[in-house]
Amino acid sequence: MKLARTLSVLLITFIAIALHAADYPAPQAGTFVVKDFQFKSGEKLPEVKLHYYTLGTPQKDASGKVRNAVLILHGTGGTGRQFLTPNFGGVVFGPGQLLDAAKYFIILPDNVGTATPASPVTACTCVFRIMNMTT
Repeated sequence: MKLARTLSVLLITFIAIALHAADYPAPQAGTFVVKDFQFKSGEKLPEVKLHYYTLGTPQKDASGKVRNAVLILHGTGGTGRQFLTPNFGGVVFGPGQLLDAAKYFIILPDNVGTATPASPVTACTCVFRIMNMTT
């Protein structure tokens, strides 16, 4: 009896988390192209495609500057999509939460070299030894 009750509570909890995670808007994918990209070493690429996901809508002031943008960076070699899981996005991007996607324009970039169609690794046959970029 206790086991069935415990399992029922866990099941209801997991369902509630899953439903809560779907409360933020669907992510939009995009690609930003950087022309004449130069590494700190001096090596150059004619272009680097940086893939990203966004949530929410940009709100611009009178001068055209976006005033509600939040850029979430990560220290991995992976994708910004990792923030769209129930454990992160489901807790952070929903209504009334810390980064409510109804209020903020959230940008989740992939890391340079992530294995996506927009990645320089798949776009050319270059060998990337140095990842220090100039600003």
